[in-house]
Amino acid sequence: MPDYPEIKERLARLGCCVIIPSYDNSGTVGTVVKGVLDYCDDVIVVNDGSSDDTERILKSFGSSIRVLTHPFNWGKGVALRNGFSAASESGFKYAITIDSDGQHFPDDIPVFADAIEAEPDCLLVGARNLKADGMPSKNTFANKFSNFWYKLETGIPLTDTQSGYRLYPLERIDLSGKRLTSGYEFELEMIVFAAWKGVRVKNVPVRVYYPPKEERVSHFKPFRDFFKISVLNTLLVLYCFFWRWPVKFFKSLTKENVKLFIDNQIIHSKDTNLRISEAVALGIFMGIVPIWGYQMVVAFALAHLLKLNKIITLVASNISIPPVIPFILFGSYWAGCKILSQPLLFSFRELTFEKVGAVLLQYVLGSFVFGAACALLFGLIVFAILAFVRKNPSKSVEDVNR
Repeated sequence: MPDYPEIKERLARLGCCVIIPSYDNSGTVGTVVKGVLDYCDDVIVVNDGSSDDTERILKSFGSSIRVLTHPFNWGKGVALRNGFSAASESGFKYAITIDSDGQHFPDDIPVFADAIEAEPDCLLVGARNLKADGMPSKNTFANKFSNFWYKLETGIPLTDTQSGYRLYPLERIDLSGKRLTSGYEFELEMIVFAAWKGVRVKNVPVRVYYPPKEERVSHFKPFRDFFKISVLNTLLVLYCFFWRWPVKFFKSLTKENVKLFIDNQIIHSKDTNLRISEAVALGIFMGIVPIWGYQMVVAFALAHLLKLNKIITLVASNISIPPVIPFILFGSYWAGCKILSQPLLFSFRELTFEKVGAVLLQYVLGSFVFGAACALLFGLIVFAILAFVRKNPSKSVEDVNR
């Protein structure tokens, strides 16, 4: 049997409370609150405009819990934000969030306590067993989809990015209220921005219970919410592509790093001048073609298949940096216009919804032609430079190996 007083004392020492967002879960919210109170004395329940018996059930707990009530259903994201703000204002350092639908086990609260004691200031996401009995197939697909985008956006591999059972370090996350989302997708937004801020985001194992379909109460709307999550991921990836990745790349361009790159990957590379030029050309081409969010991934894969220098290819693919993007867009569009014998639209006033399709066609088609031309040009320039500075590449490699 768990040592409830000991666990309560640990959570109090950590400065940890529990936040329970709830909307029309009167059948389970009472059981969840009761279970959480066994482990934590500091419980905040956010009643997000429930129209069922939730309010009466919460009042039955009296002063043992704190209740925040929304006059309308504002969404899970808003409920969590308000819960975080209330917890922070009360001086709590951490907040565990648990859903009120009965899918999470309060018995797993000690798992979060153990993990945060071992690694303070982490953001912990409960990793569910996605093969558990009753797990809806749409949830499994949505989670894998979300995991892929999260890794692309942050570089952090997680096995579960959609679980609502979490521990947030309140002093390390942004509580300003300036958020892109207000619904279920808010939880994805939180872990992405936390990772970008330098907060360690990790999974901890938790159990999950999915009742039979006829007993299940879920406010997750597959089409609507999956669409909103997809839109959020699109915005985040575009931000990465146009700003975050280029800025990160330029910050890495210190004098020492540039010198080390040139020395290791070019001057003393085992590759011939032609192979290095081909790697540059491939990177330039992939940096121009409009597969935003996938350019570096595809460039890396193609370099691997073609046995080209993957590092040089990835570096060259960063040609799509903010100062160069306008030239790439115009060059691609101009090339498309020439190929299709279409006039250039110099004024935005001439751009109508009827012409958008034609403009996109010109841009996409032209980007491949413009990308190929730039790849050839840069490849030839690099080859000419290498022919001058690396007249005998094989000899320089032999010198290094001696």
